[in-house]
Order: sequence, then C-alpha cells, then structure tokens
Amino acid sequence: MASPETPEGKETPAERPLIMRYAARSDVGRIRSKNDDSAYVGRHLAVVADGMGGHAGGDVASASTVLDMIHLDHDDYPDGAETVLADEIQTANSLLSELVHQNPKLSGMGTTVTALLLEDRKLHFAHIGDSRAYRLRNKKFEQISIDHTFVQRLIDEGRLRPEEAETHPHKNVLMRVLGDVDASPELDLDVLDVEPGERWLLCSDGLNYVAGHVVERMVRETKDLRECAEILVDLTLEAGAPDNVTVVMLEISEETDDDVNTAAVDVVPAAALAAVDEPEAVTASKTPEGPSATKPAEDDKSEPKAKAVRPADAGSSYSAGDPTKQSDDSAVSSEPSDESTEPPTTTDPHLGEHLSAEVLREELASRPHELVGAAATAAETGSIPTVAGRTVARRAATVLTHKAEQDRLDVEEPARRRIRWLMPAVAAVVVLGVVVGLWLGYAWTQTRYYVGEYDQRVAIFNGISQRLGPIQLSRLEAVTDIRVDSLPEYGQQSVRQTVPAGDLDDAQTIVENLKNTGSASANCPTTPATPTPSPTTSVPVPSTAAVATPSPVPTPCEAAK
Repeated sequence: MASPETPEGKETPAERPLIMRYAARSDVGRIRSKNDDSAYVGRHLAVVADGMGGHAGGDVASASTVLDMIHLDHDDYPDGAETVLADEIQTANSLLSELVHQNPKLSGMGTTVTALLLEDRKLHFAHIGDSRAYRLRNKKFEQISIDHTFVQRLIDEGRLRPEEAETHPHKNVLMRVLGDVDASPELDLDVLDVEPGERWLLCSDGLNYVAGHVVERMVRETKDLRECAEILVDLTLEAGAPDNVTVVMLEISEETDDDVNTAAVDVVPAAALAAVDEPEAVTASKTPEGPSATKPAEDDKSEPKAKAVRPADAGSSYSAGDPTKQSDDSAVSSEPSDESTEPPTTTDPHLGEHLSAEVLREELASRPHELVGAAATAAETGSIPTVAGRTVARRAATVLTHKAEQDRLDVEEPARRRIRWLMPAVAAVVVLGVVVGLWLGYAWTQTRYYVGEYDQRVAIFNGISQRLGPIQLSRLEAVTDIRVDSLPEYGQQSVRQTVPAGDLDDAQTIVENLKNTGSASANCPTTPATPTPSPTTSVPVPSTAAVATPSPVPTPCEAAK
C-alpha cells in the first residue's frame, strides 16, 4: 500500500510501530524475610503482582501469575487483544485455585495484578488489588488505577478523608484480589489511546511509603528510566521499607531499525545454559549474596540487605536505552543438567516442573525483557509453580505454540476428557429418570378420585388431595347440592378430611350415602330391635335401689342418624 502524499507530491513517512522501553527493580525491603512481589516488562507487556499470604505462599501466587502471562509479550493479535489480557488473568486465577487444591498449605494466598498490553496504538489496561499504575502524558501526572481497598471504599463513600487513609488501622485490607476464591475476579479493564513519549509507572504498594509528590517529581525530572527506578526504590529503603517494593518504569517509543534487528535476539546462548548447569554454578546460585553467581559485587551497594531479587547483570538489568541488553534471569538454574534434554515418559512427580522450566527458559530467551522479584527466583531455580499435568499442558500450549488449551489437553489428558464427557451424560440420564418418574406419578394420581368440600358443599375431585410444592395434584370434578353443615358431625368430619374413592363411580356412591344416611360408608349395620317384655311377665325390681343400665356406644352409622 502506497504511503499518502502531501500536496507537494512528497510521501508522508509511515507511522512506525510503538514499543515499550523499560526498566524494573524489586527489593525485599528492610523488614520482610522474602520477596512476595513479581514483575515482568518487555516491549509489549508490563505486569506487576504483589503476593499476599505471607509464609503460606504470597511469592507463589505472584510468581505463578506473572509467569503465566509472559507469553502475551508480542504484537501479533489477528483478532485483536480486547479480551486477551482479561482472559489470561482469569486463567491465572483458576490456576491459583488449583494450586491450593493440590497443596492445602497454600490456602489463603493471593496476589494483586496491574498490567499493560500494547497493541498498535492502543494500550490495554487490567487491574485488581492495590498495586498502582501512574501515567505522565502531556505534562499531566495521574493515577490511572483505583485501589481496591477498604479505605478507598470509605473515601469514595465520603466517610474518610484521603489524608486519613495512611493512618487508618485497616488501610491494608483488600476488597478484590486474585487467589483462592471460587468466584471469577472482578477486574478493572480499559482500552487507552497511547502516544509516543508518554511514561508509565507500575509499582507495588511498597512504594506508598514515599510521598506522592516526590514520586511525581522523580518520574517527571529523571530522564533515564533505569536511574528513575533505582531512585524510587532507594527512597523507599530510606523511608524504612517495611514492605517489599517493586517498580517498573516504561516509556512508549516508536520502534527503530535496531529494535527490529534484535526482536528475536538469543538472549541466553546455549553455552551459557550449559555453563550454569555445572555444580559450581548451581551452588553459587543458591548463595545468600544473590540469585546468581555472575552478579557483580558493586550490585550489592544499591541493595543494603542484598535480598532483592534482581537480574543477574547490573549492566543489562535496565534496558531503557538499549533494548538488546537483557536480564539473565532465565540462564541460572538449580535443576540437574539432564533436565535440558527431553524428559522421559515416566511418572516422575517433578516432570511438570522440569518441562515448565524448559518452556519458560525458551520463552524468556526469545525476546528482550526484564523479570524481577519472586518470578525471577522461580525462573532462576526452575521451581516453577505447577498444577500436575494441567499447568504443563497449558504452558506448553500457550507459551510455545499459542494454541488453545483444549487442543493440548486432548493429547495429554485423554482420561480426563472421557471423564468430562461421561459426567454430563450420567447427569442427563439421572435428570431424565427423575422427570419420567415424576410424570408417571402425576399420571397415576389423575386416575384417582375423592370426596371433599368445595364452597361449603360436598364435591367430587379428580386426583389426590396432596400437593407437590406449588402444584395441586387434583381438580374439581363436580359439586353437589349437599351442604356440609347439614350432615351429622361424623359425616362433616369425613368430608373435610376427604374420602378416597377408587374411581368416579365409587365417588358418586359415597355422595349418595352421604345424602341418604349422612355417612360416607355404604355398609351401615342394622340396629337390632330391643325385646319388649310380655305383659304377663313379671319383672321383679329390687326395692332397695334402682339398677343402673349402661348406655350403649353408638356406631358411626347410628351417630349419623
């Protein structure tokens, strides 16, 4: 397609694609024993996750979520990326629930997520929790995200002033997070126009200990993204850093020829992977001084407690100016060297972790990026949070081939597929049996009759006198002119309690008996005549006392008369 021409006939240069230039840093802080934050940033994706659950697995939650999203870092979305980001976060949430189901010790873990996905000249935004996203555009600095916290709700309702939020006893209570919950998470989603030159700051809530106006001044005045990230983390440490802190700085820029040439750079050479599989490298990667044996000594100077999870090379950790400089997070592994080969088809309980680590290393090596925090530790050690079988299939499908999850599950889990098919079939048979049983039962009731009361008169009903919930199992067949209150007491009681009949003829016979005898029974015994003494017979009567004769108890038919 030809480029548009100006009135003078000169071609207007075509717009270059937009990419992110970035820097990231994460620090454990001065109080916490481990880093529960995770972050990833590349040319098209930036995500920050702040895990919670403490010892129960906050680091697992944030690392699993970030590592499950890194395959989104590309600009090839033929059908558009409107729902891609939200769908991946929902998937990450379901994986967290499965991890808890597999390991109940992780119960209660969760994570915040704040993410940006750049597609063409649109920026897709997703957010849940209290990590934050700030934007500097046209000299205007503003917070784009909204904290999903209890105190923010009080502020929104006018029950709390913003300046009171920092001292509120429940300021850290979150209302929405990803984690061990059954319901789908409620995300804040938006699609924003983007312009070259605008800056974004994504951060965990650990940065809240630095005054807002100081953060704004640093973002405005510090031109180098690496330096800005360093300063913001250092300021947090100076303020006491009681929480982990993670900062991602990025700037939207037009892609250059150099960027195109390094789009698929081999960030982790095969020789490097082989080298780190040596025992010496494995031992060094576990030392307290840092996650990598190749980490320069001067890197510790910027992190007083030396517990921050940072990329291996300080010179390549922050690629704001040069996108070809990368983190070597994916190059350090504590797994044995034989894991680089194809895993054997056995029931090895760690097979999922091995395969996930290989898949992750290939993905991280395929593009410029930075990975920090708990996610970097997982990548370095190969301890990738997995759900046996399911996570492996999902990651292999989405990371390596970007195929639909079901295609992979059809190959790797045929037994589960059969179970998924069988359960709905069994449920359908059970439901059908219940429906048929109910229908046959109702049909039988419609062959029965009974005599009862309708509008204070004796009436014949078709069906039975019971109800099935709101459904009456009878209908009025006929109403007679016999008033119920004209019957003897026993007859009234029988009619009001209903008199069952085998068919319509039996019901009509019962009505006839009620009319003639006042009783619903067809066989009333005949009262025997009392013998009368003969006139010539003398019946002596004692003179001392009268003889009391007991009164006979009337039968139902006698009572009716």
